[in-house]
Amino acid sequence: MTTGVRRRMGVEERRQQLIGVALDLFSHRSPDDVSIDEIAAAAGISRPLVYHYFPGKLSLYEAALRRAAEELAERFVEPHEGPLGARLLRVTGRFLSFVDEHGPGFSALMRGGPAVSAGGGCAVRPGTASASASASASTTNALIDSVRQAAYDQILAHLKVTGPSARLELVVRSWISLAESTALLWLDGRRVPRAELELQLVHDFAALTAVSAAYDEEMAALLRGILAEEPADGPFADLVGRLLALAPQAADDLR
Repeated sequence: MTTGVRRRMGVEERRQQLIGVALDLFSHRSPDDVSIDEIAAAAGISRPLVYHYFPGKLSLYEAALRRAAEELAERFVEPHEGPLGARLLRVTGRFLSFVDEHGPGFSALMRGGPAVSAGGGCAVRPGTASASASASASTTNALIDSVRQAAYDQILAHLKVTGPSARLELVVRSWISLAESTALLWLDGRRVPRAELELQLVHDFAALTAVSAAYDEEMAALLRGILAEEPADGPFADLVGRLLALAPQAADDLR
């Protein structure tokens, strides 16, 4: 019988392991409820060794959030091939998959982060906690903004637009905000089937674009281009069919 020998990790490898362990724990429970002792046990090391790599739970939490933000931003990356509706549906599928997998962590990220103590349960000097909380909020906000900007840039790239008009910027940024708030509400009970919600978010994008197109010829031209590439079984065509079914008489009058 042979026994395995534990391999000694390098500094960066150990840091990345701790970040991964912390992210997994923070993804399933509120970060405030996760202790340094639990993180150390899950990583198979001692509590003092955790502090050797991170000054406290706050710094480890921020590192975990940074990794989560990077992973979330990657979910919006999609090849620029095929109809836009199908591309957006794949993106929303990956986005909601991330939300489903990292519920508490996603909520903490999008709501500005929990009140994680600077010392991970240790006493801190007067004034240090408030300063650390302020720094943490600033870091979290920057991470959130980076995810939103990455999503915004990806959508514009799919639309083949480099200099968006004010109306288009409003549509895209509004849709990103809507996706965030929808995901947060959905986490509270998951009362809507995820597949239906993915499709609804794509329909929301089409609806926002259509409303803007009713007021602006540039947006109308953009919408016509999108619909011209949409197959009969695509998500945008599905929305048109659903809307027409709501008012068949009105549809007949318009023909």
